[in-house]
Amino acid sequence: MFAQLSKLRPADTITALFSFFLLILTAFFYNKIPFAPYLILIYASLIFFQLILIYLSRLNSFLTLTRDIIFPVISVLIIFDSLGLVVHNINPQDIDYLLIRLDYLIFGFYPTVAAERFINPILTDVLQVAYSTYYFLPIILGVVLKIKKQNEDFEKSLFFILLCFYLSYAGYILFPALGPRYAMDHLHETTLGGFLVSKPIQDILNMLEGVKRDAFPSGHTGIALTVLYLAYKYARSIFWVMLTPVMLLIVATVYCRYHYVVDVIGGVLLTVVTIAVGEVYYKPHSRHDRLTIQQD
Repeated sequence: MFAQLSKLRPADTITALFSFFLLILTAFFYNKIPFAPYLILIYASLIFFQLILIYLSRLNSFLTLTRDIIFPVISVLIIFDSLGLVVHNINPQDIDYLLIRLDYLIFGFYPTVAAERFINPILTDVLQVAYSTYYFLPIILGVVLKIKKQNEDFEKSLFFILLCFYLSYAGYILFPALGPRYAMDHLHETTLGGFLVSKPIQDILNMLEGVKRDAFPSGHTGIALTVLYLAYKYARSIFWVMLTPVMLLIVATVYCRYHYVVDVIGGVLLTVVTIAVGEVYYKPHSRHDRLTIQQD
């Protein structure tokens, strides 16, 4: 068992540690969080399966794929979904009022309201699609690196992306905010209607995400820029393919009323912190990972 624990990669470690953090947090606020036993079971299961996969992943290629891509994706989705039961019950004071004031202090107007003059059904469709690429960018990068057999680059990229996700989740707990589509709905005079795809995409996102108080920092911005940074370093060809969608995604965060501009600034800072912390943390693990990859 201890031999397998020694093979714990930074990417494995960050998921196990964040799941453990949420488990302890849920236990501490047990009486305030509905379905706390269910959440504790979920977080404990993530830790358990993460550790089990360290051993099982060497048995066949599918289990390796599960450890490398499938399980990280599932973990991120499950943890994000669980925040709907956690955030507002342990930190009930939304900070939308502060974010709205900061936007106005910086610009002298409300950006999402000012953007109404540019609303166009086709533009709304384009930006809504761009916003949705967030869910695929990390997977595309991971698959490309796997296909090109850039195993060490994949390991580092996986760690950075997971770190960015979990830092953004910590931000949601510390700074809960609904975002302008809810908190500023009374100020928006123009319906954000699309031509063909906006409404179905919005309905799907609302169904999958619900209300999570996940405005600050903008995880969409943070993850997209982190993936772009990693693509530039390790897969330059797809960097150029991703560049335009990522830029449109950032515009879409405000245009589509998901985020305040200060959320986007927070997302940029999230990327900077992810890269800075990730580089410092990952450096001593690089040699260990090379040896582990070769052994596997």
